[in-house]
Amino acid sequence: MRPSLLKSAAQHLRRRDYSAAAAAAERKVAILGAAGGIGQPLALLMKLNPLVSSLSLYDIAGTPGVAADVSHINTPALVKGFVGEEQLGEALEGSDVVIIPAGVPRKPGMTRDDLFNINAGIVKGLCTAISKYCPNALVNMISNPVNSTVPIAAEVFKKAGTYDEKKLFGVTTLDVVRAKTFYAGKANVPVTEVNVPVVGGHAGVTILPLFSQATPASNALSHEDIKALTKRTQDGGTEVVEAKAGKGSATLSMAYAGAVFADACLKGLNGVPDVVECSFVQSTVTELPFFASKVRLGKNGVEEVLGLGELSEFEKEGLENLKGELKSSIEKGIKFAHAN
Repeated sequence: MRPSLLKSAAQHLRRRDYSAAAAAAERKVAILGAAGGIGQPLALLMKLNPLVSSLSLYDIAGTPGVAADVSHINTPALVKGFVGEEQLGEALEGSDVVIIPAGVPRKPGMTRDDLFNINAGIVKGLCTAISKYCPNALVNMISNPVNSTVPIAAEVFKKAGTYDEKKLFGVTTLDVVRAKTFYAGKANVPVTEVNVPVVGGHAGVTILPLFSQATPASNALSHEDIKALTKRTQDGGTEVVEAKAGKGSATLSMAYAGAVFADACLKGLNGVPDVVECSFVQSTVTELPFFASKVRLGKNGVEEVLGLGELSEFEKEGLENLKGELKSSIEKGIKFAHAN
């Protein structure tokens, strides 16, 4: 990548200005599952981020090669690769942000629920190590099903006595990225100027994009358009799985979304004001214990969980329809954490 392109990529990822003081902080980011389909492009994007001074790449195999490859990129972050359970502690020590894309990908015909038993066990083991080696880190959960893996992580941290609800995030940014892209295409507005809140959870009908709150607003969209955009946002993952014909799931767009959210977390830690992203967090916005909505990020992680704002009738109906499935997924995670 030419220096001009590298600079452009880094600038696009940042998306917001930050002060020199904020940029100067030494920040360690660890990626758990760094040799996988999401982990590798995510490692690349985090290496481009000027807020990262140390990048720790961990997986059960293949990480030394990924680390060597990424380390040759001429940006300041120092890269180290760690492989196997015996090196997990060293990989995590001193981390400010831990990103977890570890686990198996979704295949055609496989629901996120089908991934549960494998990925839930992986997440439980990794979170046990986080509670021991970097209990104060912000944890960005990508491993699916997020609706269940975030509650699993919370229970693991509670058992270890390290749980801080302000520091555990389910990364739902890909839903926002998709909603922005699809809305911009249909409304014929510049995609870089679009913002669409997405609330609820991170699977199927639990994903609720609030197109009534989209900016810039558009009068060109009919009710049927909104219904179609909502359905496409909810089915975005399946769209990619089917397009890859059994050879993968959403890895590149998920890596981008994960990098965007991690960047927001780093800015918050560094004191950049008014950093707001949607995320699946412990919440009192609804009667459910976890819920995705806009979150203001700061030096302690979650500074404020923001409300839903005014919803359209279609969105109110969607909100009620998602609660049963989301409640079930949350309870399944909690049950797994206590049973195993």
